[in-house]
Amino acid sequence: MSITQYYTVIDSPLGPLTLIGSSKGLSAILYDAHQKASINFDDYERNDKLSLFAKTELQLSEYFRGERTDFDIPLDMQGSDFQLKVWKQLKKIPFGSTCSYGDIAHRIKSPKSSRAVGMANGKNPISIIVPCHRVIGSNGTLTGYAGGLDKKKYLLNLECVIQ
Repeated sequence: MSITQYYTVIDSPLGPLTLIGSSKGLSAILYDAHQKASINFDDYERNDKLSLFAKTELQLSEYFRGERTDFDIPLDMQGSDFQLKVWKQLKKIPFGSTCSYGDIAHRIKSPKSSRAVGMANGKNPISIIVPCHRVIGSNGTLTGYAGGLDKKKYLLNLECVIQ
């Protein structure tokens, strides 16, 4: 028996965000049409009333207002074992902090995998809540972000990491 996947679209200071989830939890937060282009929405049922989505929207709103630094949304992350290890480490980066791809590689006990960590970071489907925006280059520069560097900079400014 397959689990029905649902989606909805919410407003945010970063533009529309598409939430995807099921009874198991949230599986994606996607930015605009560029990122959503790879999703076949025929496989999903629109549901603007799902309690998971209401809770996610509330917590994201609190985050954007500076009233929330952590999320307690049930997640249904789907990826390779390596990706799941990286994403688990992303969730451990504290609000208002950053680290490098190399730092994450060391934390997962694979110190030579910085590039692979970068690839996994870029495939993180649950932006903001799994804070891939907190990963920067080892020299302190802002590196790629699936939502665009402008959104990464916005999120880091919101968390008072950069001015």
